[in-house]
Amino acid sequence: MATTITAALVQELRARTGAGMMDCKKALVTAGGDLDAAAEAMRKSGQIQAEKKSGRIAAEGLILIKSNAEFSVILEINCETDFVSRDDNFKQFAETVTQLALDNKVETGEVLLATAFPATGQSVEDARQNLIAKLGENIQIRRLTSLVHAKPNTVVGAYVHTGRIGAIVELQGSDEQLAKDLALHVIANNPLVISAADVSSDVVAKEREIFSAQAQASGKPQAVIDKMIEGRIAKFLNEVSLLGQAFIKDETMTVKELLDKSQSKIIRFIRFAVGEGIEKPTEDFAEAVMAQIKA
Repeated sequence: MATTITAALVQELRARTGAGMMDCKKALVTAGGDLDAAAEAMRKSGQIQAEKKSGRIAAEGLILIKSNAEFSVILEINCETDFVSRDDNFKQFAETVTQLALDNKVETGEVLLATAFPATGQSVEDARQNLIAKLGENIQIRRLTSLVHAKPNTVVGAYVHTGRIGAIVELQGSDEQLAKDLALHVIANNPLVISAADVSSDVVAKEREIFSAQAQASGKPQAVIDKMIEGRIAKFLNEVSLLGQAFIKDETMTVKELLDKSQSKIIRFIRFAVGEGIEKPTEDFAEAVMAQIKA
């Protein structure tokens, strides 16, 4: 006699696994209505699909930031295509996972993957694997950075641009709007360090070597060349350091001058951009679509 699979049973499995209704019903039929067995089978299926897709490049996705009075997190979650990055299932997963990281004060991606959702008891890793099975793409929690707001008289400003670039600025002072403005500035100008003194000596030496070669080709006297090199080094240090950059909302002053005026100090900043540092392959669009269909 065939086991009757009720809508309530399907709904319960769906809540547990996050999978689609038809997939849940199929798993329950195969398991003879045993909810635990069906959930375990779906988990194993998700693991197999996740392993198959784990080698595929995931350079699209979302940057998310969440903060409360004590803690902030910035998270990058990747997928393979821009299409999936706009999918409601992917966006909901990203939002829920980021909130979970904030609520539990998670400091590393590894800890986050092992963290369970309070409502279901399902781990983030299991949810990730289920989402891979559902959407058919490699999905990765690539990186997470957290800030503990430990120092007194500090404010945090955060800004996310189109879900693809995000920045957090921690500021000693009381001006929350300034902290947010500086987060916007960090997104737009992409400083490498806070001050020129933070630029490594190796980087400065390399730039000096490049500028020297360029200046020598000018044929000018050595004294003039030396001044040219020092001028270019000074310009370079201002361009890559947050304090030396012209403030994006008022280019008549540097960020350092702005902070001095407001009696504030930058403690740290973090900037994430989707897929930065990942080498993206050049592929034929039609071939990519066919690869997705055959996966």
